[in-house]
Amino acid sequence: MNGEGSVYQRTSDGRWVGAVAIGYTDTGTMRRKTVTAKTKAEVLTKMRAVRRNLDDGLPTPDDRLTVGQLLDRWMNDVLRHQVAPIAFENYKSVTDLHIRPTLGKRQVTKLVPADVDALMSAKIDAGYSVSTVRRIRAILVQALNQGERWGLVVRNVAAVTRGPRATRTEGRTLTPLQARQLLASLSGHRLETLYVTMLGLGLRRGEALGLAWADVSLDRGVLVIRHALKREGGTLVLGEVKTAKSRRSLNIPRPVVESLKAHRARQAQDRLAVGEAWTDSGLVFTTQVGTPLDPRNIYRDFVGVCERSGLGRWHPHELRHSAASIMLAQGVPIEVVSDILGHSSIRMTADVYGHILEPQRAAAADAMAKALWSNPGDDARTS
Repeated sequence: MNGEGSVYQRTSDGRWVGAVAIGYTDTGTMRRKTVTAKTKAEVLTKMRAVRRNLDDGLPTPDDRLTVGQLLDRWMNDVLRHQVAPIAFENYKSVTDLHIRPTLGKRQVTKLVPADVDALMSAKIDAGYSVSTVRRIRAILVQALNQGERWGLVVRNVAAVTRGPRATRTEGRTLTPLQARQLLASLSGHRLETLYVTMLGLGLRRGEALGLAWADVSLDRGVLVIRHALKREGGTLVLGEVKTAKSRRSLNIPRPVVESLKAHRARQAQDRLAVGEAWTDSGLVFTTQVGTPLDPRNIYRDFVGVCERSGLGRWHPHELRHSAASIMLAQGVPIEVVSDILGHSSIRMTADVYGHILEPQRAAAADAMAKALWSNPGDDARTS
């Protein structure tokens, strides 16, 4: 009927073709959605489905759009304005290495959950870590989500898949005795206060190196984490912290306050010693001429400090793990530790450090047994 489209049989291969008008372009040209099938009845069924979507306000997917084209448009028009350059390069690296070679030429309308499952399985079999495979899936989910918002994708097939289960690995942490040993060995070291602050507050390395004096109140014993020092394209850049939760205010332990006061005095001496060569970066932890400290140099220095102290080889990030572990072992509530660390959720804290709470869980079980099942007169008799 008029306005319902057209149906014809191709002479080249005998397949039936149906075309449905779906609107107009910006220049006024009519847009048509074409479907094909082996029989006229199948084509009419497909055409009715297209018209039903139009009536319901649902998008009509582009059969010609490939996964690679969708990734290009999403990354160029949206993603590069939402994430830092170093994060954007990471996204691009993952898509170029893992998604495009396998799914890049696949039409989005023909992509099914089994394709995504097969991709993840192949990457696991190839020896990639679970975290890498989960990131591959997450990027594909984000791209298809944007396709849905644009009306180019009807269903996000990656979102209905399940990523591989991650096996929780318990990171190394210093025991309180080892931490004391480290602190003792740091006495007089130029970067003593940097490591003391990272351990005392559980800071990420970039957060500590991006800490500014303007964000520290030694009189009140409070500091605010606003920025992180990062390396982007070979250059040190002071950027935003990792997440919104990472932007946080922290109470400074009294010994850390005293260490920061001594450090500020030493930094003032460095400024006087070099005179005009001093660079006023405003950062708490700097080189002897006031410029930001390179995270790679901090890693090398910290490894040397730990080895000389007899603790063996440790990574600066393990100071953060150690801070969390010691706080939890001392009975600090997990929600408080989560806030101090700037984790996005308590669940993340529990996943990483839950094993430390086992004594507290055992004590809770004993308390319940005593409250609900012990003889009320037991306590009186034993006392």
